[in-house]
Amino acid sequence: MITTIAKAMHNPAFIFAVLVGISIFATLMTFLMPMFSGTSLKTRMKSVALERDQIRSRERARMAADAETRRKNGASSLRVTERQGVRQLVERLDLQRALADENTVNSLRIAGFRGQNALNIFLAARFGLPFVTLGLTTLWIFGMDGLAAQSTMIRMAACFAGAYVGFYLPNLYVKNVGSKRQQSIKLAWPDALDLMLICVESGMSIEAAFKKVSEEIGAQSAELAEELVLTNAELSFLPERRQAYENLANRTGLEPVKSVVQALTQSERYGTSIGGALRVLSDESRDARLMEAEKKAAALPPKLTVPMIVFLLPVLFAVILGPAFIQISAQGGIFGDATPK
Repeated sequence: MITTIAKAMHNPAFIFAVLVGISIFATLMTFLMPMFSGTSLKTRMKSVALERDQIRSRERARMAADAETRRKNGASSLRVTERQGVRQLVERLDLQRALADENTVNSLRIAGFRGQNALNIFLAARFGLPFVTLGLTTLWIFGMDGLAAQSTMIRMAACFAGAYVGFYLPNLYVKNVGSKRQQSIKLAWPDALDLMLICVESGMSIEAAFKKVSEEIGAQSAELAEELVLTNAELSFLPERRQAYENLANRTGLEPVKSVVQALTQSERYGTSIGGALRVLSDESRDARLMEAEKKAAALPPKLTVPMIVFLLPVLFAVILGPAFIQISAQGGIFGDATPK
C-alpha cells in the first residue's frame, strides 16, 4: 500500500487532480459558510443589557450565603465562604499572584472576558495545560517512538518544549481573540461616531446616544454594540461618568476610542459642546480607515505573485499547449513510437 501511495504522489495527473479537488472544496466552503453561520448578536446584547441585574442578584445571593454561613458557624468571619471548582483551585494555589498581573487582566478585558470567573479559568488553564501537553508529548516521543533517530537529551528537551508551549497557549488564544475583537471595533468605529454625532446634534443625551448607536451598529459589529451597551449601563450606576468613559477605553485598547473618551471627559469636566470634537474625530477615524485600506490594497500585488505563478500559470500553459501536444502525439511525433516500421 505504501508503494502505491508513493507512486501516486509522483504521478503528475494525481497531483493535479488533488489540487483541483482542494480548489473546488475551498471555493464551495467560501460560498457556503456564510449561509450556515449564525449570529449571536441578540443573545450577547441581551446578556449585556441584563448585566446590572445579574450583578445585583449575584451580590444578594452572596450576602444571603454569608448570612447563612454566619448563622451556622456562630460569630464567624465574613470571609468564611464555601468555594468550589476552579475558584477553589486558584485560591488554594494562589495562582493569581503567581501567574497574573495588570497586563493579564487588561488582555482578558480586551478579548471580551470580563469578571473574576474568566480570570480564574485563564489561570487554571495556564496551570493545567503544561501538564497536559507534557504528557501528550512524552507519550508520543517515548510511547510511540517519536523522534527515534534523535538522542535521549533531544527527546527530553522536546518534551519540555511541549510543556512550555502548553504554558503559553492560553496567552496566544486570548491575544488572538483580542486582536479579532479590536479589528471588528476599529472597522465599525467611524460609522459609530457618525451616528453618535447625529444623535448628539439632534438633542439626545449621551446615554440615549450610546443606546441608539448600539442598536444601529450591532449588525456591523456586535463587539462594538456590546461595549456601548455596557458603557451605557455604567453611566447609569457609576458615581462618576468619567470612570465609565475610561472603562470603555480600557476594554477596547484602541487609540481612536481613547481620543473620543478624552473628548467626552473634557466636555464633562468643562461643559463644552462635544459636537465639533466628534465631527473632527469622526473625520480622522474615517481617513485612517481609508488609509489602512489603501495600504492593504497596495500590498496585495506582491502577495498575489507567488499564488499566480504556482496555480494560474501551469493551468494556463496546460490549456494553451495541451491541444498542440495532443496533435503531435496523435501524429507520432515527440510522444509517438520512434522505432522504424
